[in-house]
Amino acid sequence: MATENPIWGEERIANELLLKLGLRVSPRTVRKYMPKRPPGRPRGDQRWATFLRNHAGAIVACDFFIAVTATFRLLYVFVAIEHGSRRLVRIAVTAHPTAAWTLQQLREVVGFERARRYLIHDRDSIFARSLNESIRNLGLTVLKSPPHSPKANAICERVIGTIRRECLDWLIPLSESHLRSILKAWVGHYNQGRPHMALGPGVPDPPLVLVRPATQPTRHRISERLGVRARSVPGGLHHEYVLVPALA
Repeated sequence: MATENPIWGEERIANELLLKLGLRVSPRTVRKYMPKRPPGRPRGDQRWATFLRNHAGAIVACDFFIAVTATFRLLYVFVAIEHGSRRLVRIAVTAHPTAAWTLQQLREVVGFERARRYLIHDRDSIFARSLNESIRNLGLTVLKSPPHSPKANAICERVIGTIRRECLDWLIPLSESHLRSILKAWVGHYNQGRPHMALGPGVPDPPLVLVRPATQPTRHRISERLGVRARSVPGGLHHEYVLVPALA
């Protein structure tokens, strides 16, 4: 796993082993056997936090970041994430973001299937007063983060950093449509295949698997009747692992 996924750390590999293969291994043990990186090469307020924990299931946060194509064209990426489930509920790309376009993305986020009550965003001018009023009409309370305080929207800022470190720092989009396809593939991996420490570890939308890790006879060894199947996403940048019945 460390060789196939060079940007993974020991905790990520330990979580992958536990959730997908049913092998309980300490991150320190994983670090002991990981290939050594050459020297000089890098790896790749309490009351507010209490509110976020207590209402995590009803909070969705959003923000923008910039991506650059191979032709040095600037594109704006809109990101929305659920606090409780850590599920990415919306990623959209545009070259010309406006308040009307942003409002439409938020309408897609709110929907009717989930009990969302709060929306967190920063004080960017694109979040106009009319946009906030329209969001309130949809039944959400708008919470603006304080000026120059990215930690107030830490979960959204963190997922943007994850998108860069695990995806866009390793792939160069050729166009707007290419960037959309890259992000669509990565979001599927993020929601359905990537372990999240904040979930215990867990996966926001765990897929149906052929064999559950709980069926393992021991925590350090895979049964002889089982095998490991790897699937590369997106384009071999990451891999997902599941247990399958071994071939006779």
